[in-house]
Amino acid sequence: MLQLTASHIDSLAPNAAAAKNGRGLVQKNKFVKLNVSEEGDLLFGECAGSGKSNYVCSVDFLTPDNPVSRCSCPSRQFPCKHALGLMYAYADGLKFEQSTVPEEISSKREKAEKREENKAKRESGELPPAKPKKVNKAALKKKIAQQLEALDELEKLTVSLVRGGLGTANARTAKDLNDHAKRLGSSYLTGAENELRRLALLLEQEDRESGYTYAAEQLTLLNAFIKKGRTYLQAKQEDPELSPDTESTIEEWLGHAWQLSELKEAGRVSENVELLQLAFYSYRDEARKEFVDTGFWLELGEGRVHRTVQYRPFKAVKFMKEEDSFFSVAQIAELYRYPGGLNARVRFEGMLPRQTASGDFESVRSAASASIAEAVKSVKNQLKDPLADRAPVVLLKASRIAQTDSGTFALVDETGAALELGDIYRLPQPTTPLLSLVDPALLEEGLVLAMFEHRMDTGRLAAQPLTLIKDGRITRLLY
Repeated sequence: MLQLTASHIDSLAPNAAAAKNGRGLVQKNKFVKLNVSEEGDLLFGECAGSGKSNYVCSVDFLTPDNPVSRCSCPSRQFPCKHALGLMYAYADGLKFEQSTVPEEISSKREKAEKREENKAKRESGELPPAKPKKVNKAALKKKIAQQLEALDELEKLTVSLVRGGLGTANARTAKDLNDHAKRLGSSYLTGAENELRRLALLLEQEDRESGYTYAAEQLTLLNAFIKKGRTYLQAKQEDPELSPDTESTIEEWLGHAWQLSELKEAGRVSENVELLQLAFYSYRDEARKEFVDTGFWLELGEGRVHRTVQYRPFKAVKFMKEEDSFFSVAQIAELYRYPGGLNARVRFEGMLPRQTASGDFESVRSAASASIAEAVKSVKNQLKDPLADRAPVVLLKASRIAQTDSGTFALVDETGAALELGDIYRLPQPTTPLLSLVDPALLEEGLVLAMFEHRMDTGRLAAQPLTLIKDGRITRLLY
């Protein structure tokens, strides 16, 4: 029998407005027909609309972790409010008449099953593999030459900034950087384009001391990319069939958008994975001109903390699903892992939720680092690579979180070693002050998910708490 909960349906909705509108249809009794297939894996029905004809909608759970919604309405959102309403009606216990699957859906199911069957046969060798996409070597060489030329121009720009000194930067400097960033995008260097825009924003900050401090780090980052990018592209220019680097982030810096098929071919996929989200937040990234939805998830049984990232361009934000906090365990058939170090980005196409159990929190506890020294060592190892993520996240065991004489907070491990906690530059909101407001029991013998950052002004590592975990309670400080 099909199991649906309101929270699961919320997670399928493209945005909060669609979910609200879907619930509204149920509350207003807009559904004139509610049907379920004999097998219980298809919901279908009719919903009254503003016109003479009803909207015919369905949600197909033939693949439970990736349901397919269909509707005769003109909406470009999937699922639309009618499909969402159909699911909410089922979750609310409304009466669904059992009926045979409509011919139109049966036909679509058969085609989908045939595609999956052929895919499985190709993977098993029963059918020859699909022909690989041919590489246009001439076009690739032309693209690489354009990228190398753009790197040379970027190098001239950064050298000029260093020689002139950041203190001479003004509004004209920021404008020139933004203009140059556009040219980088046209030369297929979108990663560098975003980071050059970020440099311009730092130079425009009202807090000039902080802006210039992080601008210096940004220049170091761009210089490292120029050197590594040039070496990588020159090798690729000599051998156009050179496989992409699936271990480092250099391809993303060079503007490559990884396809799931590429990650699978590189062996960067895990099967039958369970993830528990420990933190989630969204923020506005002016450099990328996008909203960024970020989640940190623990892979149960493996102990790795992964990161999900969704980019929603400002211009297209109303057409894209906004991610949100997720409180159940996500059961995933195939988890795709991007190149990267700690907290490598992951993606999945579908999932089935289940309620958390006591064993899940035992897995969380066993995954946490008991030693501050070991955690700091892993963070420092990542930060040695200038192109790696500059703000890694680590799960730590805390003997206690105590307030110091100076009024700051420190995490103390079982050996007595202490790690000062404080808000960092890269997070959109402070969380450390909230430690004085939470249940004091959470500050004793618990776990802390913390984001680290190398502070350019002090030369030391800083750690900001994202989440407190104890006795089956996950208290998120960031939202």
